[in-house]
Amino acid sequence: MLQSHEEALRNVSQRTISTAPCRQIRNRVPELQKIFQEDNGLPVHLKGGIADVLLYRATMTLSVLGTVYVVYELFMAAMPKKQK
Repeated sequence: MLQSHEEALRNVSQRTISTAPCRQIRNRVPELQKIFQEDNGLPVHLKGGIADVLLYRATMTLSVLGTVYVVYELFMAAMPKKQK
């Protein structure tokens, strides 16, 4: 019984460890460079497509709403409550 554990340990320790990926990933850098360097009048943060546009609009909406809320809360904190 002890010998089988030793054999198993020896087999595991003798296996080669491969760091190579299972599949090759296609290099898309040249394609993306063409897209982002194209002079089409768009800012670089919107050249990625519809996902970039949606993220930009969501960020701007949350920023504006957050700013309005902070100004409202500051105004309410600055006004003393009337005592009855």
